[in-house]
Amino acid sequence: MSSAAILPPPVSSALELSVLVLNRSFAAVHVTSVRRALALLYRNLAEVVHAEQGSFAAYSIDSWQELSALEALEPSPDQDWIKAVGYDLQAPRVIRLPRCDSRPRHSMRFNRRNVFARDANRCQYCGQRFPMGELSLDHVIPKSRGGPTTWENIVCACVRCNVRKGGRTPAEARMHLVCKPTQPKRSPLLALKLHNPKYASWKTFVDRSYWLVDLED
Repeated sequence: MSSAAILPPPVSSALELSVLVLNRSFAAVHVTSVRRALALLYRNLAEVVHAEQGSFAAYSIDSWQELSALEALEPSPDQDWIKAVGYDLQAPRVIRLPRCDSRPRHSMRFNRRNVFARDANRCQYCGQRFPMGELSLDHVIPKSRGGPTTWENIVCACVRCNVRKGGRTPAEARMHLVCKPTQPKRSPLLALKLHNPKYASWKTFVDRSYWLVDLED
């Protein structure tokens, strides 16, 4: 197989799964998608880091295709596969950028996805969980009253509760918060990933010093 092979175009849900990205020193720096990881692999800008019998081995895209052919004979439930023309390719979980010297972030990124992850997609007023598309962000102390846009004043809220609360405080609207909002000490998105058996191999590279590894926008 030639490393000049063209990345196959089929759309697969596996392409949207997450991949941990390591720098040249094997330090976790961020998380990207399988789609982006494969693009880097086919351009020879990355290598797959794969767990084997308690240790890790590195693979180029060519050798990864060969390993995928062997693994496909007895696939594991925790593996994901991408249908290509004439072969199946196992979705990588960890890649390494041999030329990358970037370091992990040292501050928590304040964004919509992290707030939803912190609150576990649960409306902080009614306590029910919703898909992300049915959730909004609410200022506990309304912005019109000088409430800041910070971890401590923003919560996940369903549309119904957000409308009901309006421009009032929870006390004025006779609504109660499920949990007091605080700034997380570690990445909520990464914590969710590490509870998934699919990403068990990440734990070797993501220790306490890398809890702030974040997903790419």
